[in-house]
Amino acid sequence: MYGEPSEPGLACGKCHTSLTKCSQGLPATDLAPGLDPVDGRHWSSKTARLDPAQEAAMAFPHLQQPSFLLASLKADSISKPFAQRCQDLVKVIEDFPAKELHAIFPWLVESIFGSLDGVLAGWNLRCLQGRVSPVEYSIAMEFLDPGGPMMKLVYKLQAEDYKFDFPVSYLPDPVKASIQERVLPDSPLYHNKVQLPATGGLGLHLALNPFEYYMFFFALSLITQKPPPGALHVRTSDCAYFILVDRYLAWFLPTEGSVLPPLSSSPGGPSPSPAPRTPAVPFASYGLHHTSLLKRHISHQTSVNADPTSHEIWRSETLLQVFVEMWLHHYSLEMYQKMQSPHAKESFMPTEEHVLVVRLLLKHLHAFANSLRPEQASPSAHSHAASPLEEFKRAAVPRFVQQKLYLFLQHCFGHWPLDASFRAVLEMWLSYLQPWRYAPEKQAPSSDCQARSVSERWAPFVQENLLVYTKLFLGFLSRALRTDLVSPKNALMVFRVAKVFAQPNLAEMIQRGEQLFLEPELVMPHRQHRLFTVPTFTGSFLSSWPPAITDASFKVKSHVYSLEGQDCKYTPMFGPEIRALVLRLAQLITQAKQTAKSLSDQHGESTAARPFLSWLGFYPADTNGSYPGNDLDEMGQDSVRKTDEYLEKALEYLCQVFRLSEAQLAQLTLALGTTQDENGKKQLPDCIVGEDGLILTPLGRYQIINGLRRFDIEYQGDSELQPIRSYEIASLVRVLFRLSSAINRRFAGQMAALCSRADFLGSFCRYHLLEPGLSDRRLLSPVGRGHAASLARGPRLSLRFLGSYRTLLALLLAFFVASLFCIGPLLCALLLVLGYVLYATAMTLLTDQGKLHQL
Repeated sequence: MYGEPSEPGLACGKCHTSLTKCSQGLPATDLAPGLDPVDGRHWSSKTARLDPAQEAAMAFPHLQQPSFLLASLKADSISKPFAQRCQDLVKVIEDFPAKELHAIFPWLVESIFGSLDGVLAGWNLRCLQGRVSPVEYSIAMEFLDPGGPMMKLVYKLQAEDYKFDFPVSYLPDPVKASIQERVLPDSPLYHNKVQLPATGGLGLHLALNPFEYYMFFFALSLITQKPPPGALHVRTSDCAYFILVDRYLAWFLPTEGSVLPPLSSSPGGPSPSPAPRTPAVPFASYGLHHTSLLKRHISHQTSVNADPTSHEIWRSETLLQVFVEMWLHHYSLEMYQKMQSPHAKESFMPTEEHVLVVRLLLKHLHAFANSLRPEQASPSAHSHAASPLEEFKRAAVPRFVQQKLYLFLQHCFGHWPLDASFRAVLEMWLSYLQPWRYAPEKQAPSSDCQARSVSERWAPFVQENLLVYTKLFLGFLSRALRTDLVSPKNALMVFRVAKVFAQPNLAEMIQRGEQLFLEPELVMPHRQHRLFTVPTFTGSFLSSWPPAITDASFKVKSHVYSLEGQDCKYTPMFGPEIRALVLRLAQLITQAKQTAKSLSDQHGESTAARPFLSWLGFYPADTNGSYPGNDLDEMGQDSVRKTDEYLEKALEYLCQVFRLSEAQLAQLTLALGTTQDENGKKQLPDCIVGEDGLILTPLGRYQIINGLRRFDIEYQGDSELQPIRSYEIASLVRVLFRLSSAINRRFAGQMAALCSRADFLGSFCRYHLLEPGLSDRRLLSPVGRGHAASLARGPRLSLRFLGSYRTLLALLLAFFVASLFCIGPLLCALLLVLGYVLYATAMTLLTDQGKLHQL
């Protein structure tokens, strides 16, 4: 039982329990005056029984019970196993009053979720898995469950209106900068909480109630806590943190019924809501009417205290705002506009795990918002009769999530690495684009496996999120045009996006939204007086909800101008600019399909052509190399089939969305020169002829980077000095090089004289002692031409061929075959020399005859 001290003088001498309670049945309050508390004996029960906290204070005036309890917990956190510590914590939470628990609460939260600076790892929930550590996983999940002991502690402290300081320096950058400039952030989460540093204090801080403090730490642990060095890769959906997020969302944002009331250890009912605090710092506001909005916030808090239903909404609203602020609000509109510059410094970059958790939040929010009954979801349902939970479901996504998510996605699309990990960002985006996937009603199954049409009831959502569909689609296009579409993983991402946008009626709804935005203001004079401003979402959502805007055009324009500013230049998704990019992507898809087939054929031919001794290491490596930039070789023929299937369907879907005809694709393919000569293996990258030779075009650079085409690179240096190959014996090559170098130095004059002769002997010597001139080779690099004259070499002997495994193996095989015909080694060697002389004579004659024909 907790209460054990960290010092011997604070424990019972017989049972070694704390002064608060003795396990032998004798209470620690039965203290006889004058006895030494460390004499090792139980205390007498002759004195009057006092309150435990009062008795501890009397016995040790310099120690207060909360600090003693905290010291005991810290000591046991080092010495006791995890399961025992959690059992003791449950007992402490049940037995101790809030007055004593409030001192241990900050330490307990930090010991679970880790410190804000990332130094302390806490329970490491992001790496805790049930299949790896089932006992610890089960205990942690039970303790942190929404209905578990930790939440009981939160509600116990909530009832007493305790406040806990949270440093502003650990908040997301836009929020931190705003508060430090004495500007009130737009989220009501921070209203009436910012406190000036006390005398000698370190900085600004927030005064949070227990529920907010707990959720701040829980949400920020996703960002501040890093996996320990050497930790194995953990599947995010299996870790304790991911599952806890799912449980909290299901508990506080229910899709069925209402939010469960807070657990209370007292029979008095639910804990009251925290009282509002007066502002401690004079703030300006993002909005135009900061004072009135703040007044609405204060009046809302008063009404919450009087209405139990409003209190349950306060917890749900707080949870959602904390998750959105800590996970998404890392980029302000001003920061986003600055990041458009190519010289901008990199700001906060989320991890793949971070993105997966945000996707879980978005999927649940769609289910939560779409759990309204049809009569509640209609615009006419905005009335005073609607319950707070129904109003919250309608307001959750547009009021709290939309703007911050758009900036978050924009940053990811522009700064995420061009690799397969972008799939996590892509799926998060596609999940938000399709709220109908998470609606409770089920559409009737369509016949012939055709895609189901998107209902017209989703047209307002599409219009109010127009930029998320159109501008982010443009961002995806720019990424797809720079990626290797031969890779199956990249081909799958193009297929996924094309399939989503090809859903029947979705493209038409997007096009109608664009028409509403591009509708000129002069057509409707009654709207000219309106000013499009960024909506200020200050105050709690329970403050008076603005009247529904029935003017669809004004609603779309408000959405676009609030996210991009009133001076934005909108590029229509179905305009000529994006259509040209789609045609370019279609051309690259066609080219990638041909390249995948070509690489597959090359792989098959090279495998079939290898000699049976290649497994011994005698087969020469490809000195010129082939492009290793895709994963076709790793996955084999099945990968080629998948790539071809993904690209074929993606091309079909893009043609449906943008109404591309077969004639357009064929014409573009021919115009860009994507038809391949022969089997597509020998075509050079796209180049233009310059003064110094071939110069790559941007298309040619793209083709080389993605392995679509390549130059035939050949070694054009000194053959004697080229690196030792894998099919050569390194030590033997070095010995032969020294031997041939000595011979060449010793007989250089004689070899030069022989090669200068005009008869057959001179031709025979030139064939063996002279290398082909660099002028006879195909020089692809313009630099090589400038050095060709300076690299001319005289006649020399090369013995390097004797250091090859293949040559030695061929000689051994020849001697072995000769022995089968009873031919001795000496006679076999003479026959080999004679055979080679005859071969060299024939080649000399053919070479001289070829030169005469050239003349």
